[in-house]
Amino acid sequence: MELYLPIILDGATGSQLARCGYDGKTCAEKWTVDNPDSVLWLHDAYASAGSDIVYAPTFQANEAKLAEAGYAGFTDECNKILVGLSKKAVDGRCYVAGDISPIGKFIEPLGESSFDEIHDIYLGQIKAQDEAGVELFAVETQMTVPEARAAFLAARSIGDKPIFVSFTVNDEGKTLTGTDITAALVIFQAMGAAAFGINCSAGPDMVLKQIKRLAELNEIPLIAKPNAGLPEIIDGKTVYNCPPEEFASFVPELAANGVGIFGGCCGTTEDHIAALYKVTRDIEIKNPILVEDRFPGMLVGATEKKVWMLPEGSVCEYWLDCDASIETKLDDALEAKTEVLGIRIADEASLAIFEKIQGLISLPLCIEADDAAVLDRALRLYQGIAMYRSALDEVTASEIANLYGAIREGDRR
Repeated sequence: MELYLPIILDGATGSQLARCGYDGKTCAEKWTVDNPDSVLWLHDAYASAGSDIVYAPTFQANEAKLAEAGYAGFTDECNKILVGLSKKAVDGRCYVAGDISPIGKFIEPLGESSFDEIHDIYLGQIKAQDEAGVELFAVETQMTVPEARAAFLAARSIGDKPIFVSFTVNDEGKTLTGTDITAALVIFQAMGAAAFGINCSAGPDMVLKQIKRLAELNEIPLIAKPNAGLPEIIDGKTVYNCPPEEFASFVPELAANGVGIFGGCCGTTEDHIAALYKVTRDIEIKNPILVEDRFPGMLVGATEKKVWMLPEGSVCEYWLDCDASIETKLDDALEAKTEVLGIRIADEASLAIFEKIQGLISLPLCIEADDAAVLDRALRLYQGIAMYRSALDEVTASEIANLYGAIREGDRR
């Protein structure tokens, strides 16, 4: 698959389906399966307007959400039908992405789900999309890092198709669980996302505000897929207040801040996409700059909540064994004001404890594990970018670490 910037995505799905008769009271994915002409019209309209990529209407076509709606066991068939309809509609004029939304489950300690449970739910959906022939995956409208990581790792486990990741955030650039959008960028670009950005949230003015913050750290193209402004209820109907020309007027400043992928979310139509297409024909995209060139001599990583920077060559001098008393010891680490927290993880029992407490770690983390399976599992469970120390040979350790964007302790990039 070859893509060249600028790239035009599609516009809204839900608000557009309302034009076809969808009332929002039933499962949208099942409704579109039962009303295939809606998909054929929608994606033909976007392809004709200039979209390079359309998102198949598979937003919540995962087993958890379909089961909630009374359609358990429909995941495979549903995704394959909807991807097939999208591909038929565009007829080779553009690419089709598998659309992957939040499931809405929280992992321990915030919720009762395990990371593996969320991952496996996504894997069922993503396998079906892959078999149906999507060219890439769009992990979008994400609200928590764990869900987005679970979806990303599920997609990566079945091949090397490009993966776009985008979050929805508030006016301060924070997700539902308090992650700063800059931390999410650092996490996913280190893991190998093809592009990262913001969708939904609000109008292009608010998205631009947060894009400017992402532009300080991005090494990959940024995505801007905002709503058509803020919605208003007029005569009982939801109306969006940003017309196509105003919507597209933000493109030059977005491009100057690293956005190379443009689209629309709630309230946008094929007219908004046509306006984006017209404006993007004559813009120049700011080239991403490597973080190591922006911050020479520094290592850049992130906890689940925020970005951290440490001097190259940093090593951890404060170590804890991951055992039953570790929660108490975490409080001691904060009082000690250590720059980096080291946690030794020896075996399966330590991993079980680490899974439950990793979300409580607010300091930059260094993981020590001398068994390949244990190192892999620990880095998989940690919802940030960690440093690592291991007695494993460097080739083996690096292969594992690269899957999760981990940084070798003492690294000098």
